[in-house]
Amino acid sequence: MDHKEFLSKIDHDRIIGAIQSAEQQTSGEIRVHVQRRVGPNIRMFAEKTFERLGMTKTALRNGVLLFIATEPRQFVILGDRGIDAKVPAGFWDEIAERLTNRFKNGQFTDGIVEAITATGEHLKQYFPRALGDKNELPDEIDVTDD
Repeated sequence: MDHKEFLSKIDHDRIIGAIQSAEQQTSGEIRVHVQRRVGPNIRMFAEKTFERLGMTKTALRNGVLLFIATEPRQFVILGDRGIDAKVPAGFWDEIAERLTNRFKNGQFTDGIVEAITATGEHLKQYFPRALGDKNELPDEIDVTDD
């Protein structure tokens, strides 16, 4: 499946709704980025995208990026250092495993929505939504056609 086909198969509104719903429970910020290609090191590309999207600028350093590369069919879940300092090892493994299974079955939107929902559930334990919490980052899906 190519990049455009992947983008046409995902329900953008459902994904954005899942981000907004998850962020109602936590001060954490969740972003989804979809990119066509990456070099040999997807994590490096994800880290650069994390920076480019301004995700290191949240007050509590509690941003999470779901980075999806469509043509190598890979993804990475990255949490900022505020999250990494608080969560146990393997924190993202269960979410990543479920997302992998959904993607294998062609359930792209369901997989992304499930990953966002689970991320929000996990984050609220460590970063509950506070009174006066504001949305620090946009909720839309960031897409790069490179």
